[in-house]
Amino acid sequence: MSINLDREKESVVAEQSAEPELIAADSVTADLEVAKLAADLDDLRQTLQRRQADFDNYRKRIERERSEDSMRATARVIEALIPVIDGFEHALAARGGEEYDTFRKGFELIYKQLLDNIAKLGAERVEPIGKHFDPHLQEAMDRIETAEYEDGTILHVFDPGYLFHGRVLRPARVRVAVNPRPPSKNIVH
Repeated sequence: MSINLDREKESVVAEQSAEPELIAADSVTADLEVAKLAADLDDLRQTLQRRQADFDNYRKRIERERSEDSMRATARVIEALIPVIDGFEHALAARGGEEYDTFRKGFELIYKQLLDNIAKLGAERVEPIGKHFDPHLQEAMDRIETAEYEDGTILHVFDPGYLFHGRVLRPARVRVAVNPRPPSKNIVH
């Protein structure tokens, strides 16, 4: 029996001495799993942040496109109204008798309301008389040679121009001053 007891003691002692090694191995395995899980969690966080940023960019792009679509639609409406405004201006410029004065007051009221409404939509009327000609904002319909004004000065506006948020809806149609050129000195020998 003493041999059996000795063997049992040796087995218990062997198990006890092997136990710290097993615990250490389990601890290393657990540490590796924790590190892997932490790396996976970090990857998931980064993926989530990228997806959230992509979604925010998508939302901003859609909002910008909607705003641009709205502005284009408004610009088309204003462009369609510009000839109506021109018609009112021509009617108001006509001269007539006493009967016309009553009609004129009504025309003036409608004309003012129309101009106010397109201004509220974002249109800006451009009357460049006395300013320097800019081919991006005006269309030269006529030119007059004169030394009284600086070269390129706008002398008359046939039709005013209109801008919508900085974009030209219609250039102003104008008459421009052009300084006469001195006669060339062609000397023939």
